[in-house]
Amino acid sequence: MISLPPGATRDAGAAAGGDAGSGRSTFARIIVTCSALLAIAAFIALGIWQVQRRAWKLDLIATTEQRVHAPPVQAPPPAAWAAITAEKDAYRHVAATGIYLPDRSVRVQAVTELGAGFWLLTPLRQPDGTIVLINRGFVLDRQSHATAVNTACGNEAIIARSPTTVTGLLRISEPHGAFLRDNVPSAQRWYSRDVAAIAQQQQLAPVAPYFIDADADPTQTPRVPSSDCPIGGLTVVHFHNSHLVYAITWFALALMVAGAFGWNSFAQRRDVEMVNDET
Repeated sequence: MISLPPGATRDAGAAAGGDAGSGRSTFARIIVTCSALLAIAAFIALGIWQVQRRAWKLDLIATTEQRVHAPPVQAPPPAAWAAITAEKDAYRHVAATGIYLPDRSVRVQAVTELGAGFWLLTPLRQPDGTIVLINRGFVLDRQSHATAVNTACGNEAIIARSPTTVTGLLRISEPHGAFLRDNVPSAQRWYSRDVAAIAQQQQLAPVAPYFIDADADPTQTPRVPSSDCPIGGLTVVHFHNSHLVYAITWFALALMVAGAFGWNSFAQRRDVEMVNDET
């Protein structure tokens, strides 16, 4: 057996340990690099997505503003009901003519600029026999006084059950209820304007899959809420648009990760160069 000098044995062991340490270090660098690149790519993708969402939201806002302020058109007939969508039809300015059925009205809990109260929804039977729910406006009292409309509100046509024309904004049905509060049709407790549920409970058919928020009555001044005189024109047309903030956040995170990765790589190279200079 050939024996190596003690110094040679130690040098070989040190070399083997150095190779193993170098391998682990290289593997760790690969993992860190891949993770950083994936994180940067993901943050950039999310930022681009938010930019695209912002463009879509701005277009939606502009389109909705045009619908709200356009002259009213005839409310969609039964042949068009199946094709109605929120994106295409919500907030269209429409008109409907018919006879109110005040004894089938319901009141839906609401909070408006005038305070807390209820929306008064009354069915309007159109000449072809179809029914559309009209949100006549905001009232204070929960009790059903729909048949005792104050004639001072200019609603004599409702009392006489003569034809009337309503203009307002087309709204999409709000199924099931509000956040953490389900509708209770059997108890006439409504927290959302669920057209299908209201129609079933009030035995109405055939009913349009939308409802109409009635325009404000220009003769109704001052606009003081009461229990019998619904105040229309309180629809809030607002779209949450924070996509620019989200986009900036994602791009900033991508920049931070890239900066941290670049600084870490620079620090590692500097340490290696210092060790090489010392040796």
